[in-house]
Amino acid sequence: MNVYELDHHSSGPRAAIVGNSEPDSSGPGPVIMAADTLEGNLVLGPGGDKLGKINHIMLDVPRGQIAYAVLSFGGFLGVGTKLFAVPWSALTLDTVRKSFVLGIDKERLEAAPGFDQNHWPSMADPQWATSIHEYYGAPPYWKADRHDGELDL
Repeated sequence: MNVYELDHHSSGPRAAIVGNSEPDSSGPGPVIMAADTLEGNLVLGPGGDKLGKINHIMLDVPRGQIAYAVLSFGGFLGVGTKLFAVPWSALTLDTVRKSFVLGIDKERLEAAPGFDQNHWPSMADPQWATSIHEYYGAPPYWKADRHDGELDL
């Protein structure tokens, strides 16, 4: 099984891809994809346990980068579902299992800062963004391409 970087041209933190072969650059595939093809994908923990699914891909439009995947967890038919903004670089795309892997277990996810469909956080708030990246142990994407580390959203 090979591991390769999803965003090999960016200077920022990247999501990795795990699969059996190198990516095919001749068309859509694991390196270049439509964001809506990722919505609904399962997110698994390190042991293969189901953590939830990706509901939304959040873009940092000025930087042209994926900032977060919004993961839904729990609930039934959308009632009681908790949402989590997971830094993009904290996820690994597993092309064999056709899912993403997040390096935390279910208990840690349950304790993570989350929100519900009607009460989204201000994702442009530098304090919020820093705390989310720290929680998941992911390097802040906005610090990778600037020397002063400022989040200008």
